[in-house]
Formats: sequence, structure tokens, C-alpha cells
Amino acid sequence: MRPDAKVITVGELAEYLRVHRSTLYRLLRKQQLPGFKIGSDWRFNVEAIDRWRMQQDAVLNEMSEEDTENVL
Repeated sequence: MRPDAKVITVGELAEYLRVHRSTLYRLLRKQQLPGFKIGSDWRFNVEAIDRWRMQQDAVLNEMSEEDTENVL
């Protein structure tokens, strides 16, 4: 991680993604969200979160294209 990388807390990430904190903890339990622990607190690199979001969008787009192909 770069020294100037922005790192945020669970609360800040919840606001950034506009989801409830419990959603983030559920994703962390399933190891589906990039994050790391400092002591007992989770932290998130904003750049890693943005890459994760792009990957999620790509997966959803692929699924949507498959659904369209199945209908035709």
C-alpha cells in the first residue's frame, strides 16, 4: 500500500458505499470485501474498494448479458 493511500473505517466506508455497517460486516465474514484489521478494527484502502466495486459491476454486467441471451 502506498504511504499516501487513503484508508477509511467501517463507518466511513458505509457512508461511501451507502450501505449499512452490518452489510459490510457480513461481506467481511464471507471474505468478499477487501479490507484489513488493525487490532480489532477493520480498515479499507479506498483504491482497493474502488477496484472491488468495478469488479462487482463487471460481474453484474456479465450476468445481465447472459440473462438477455437466454431470453432471445
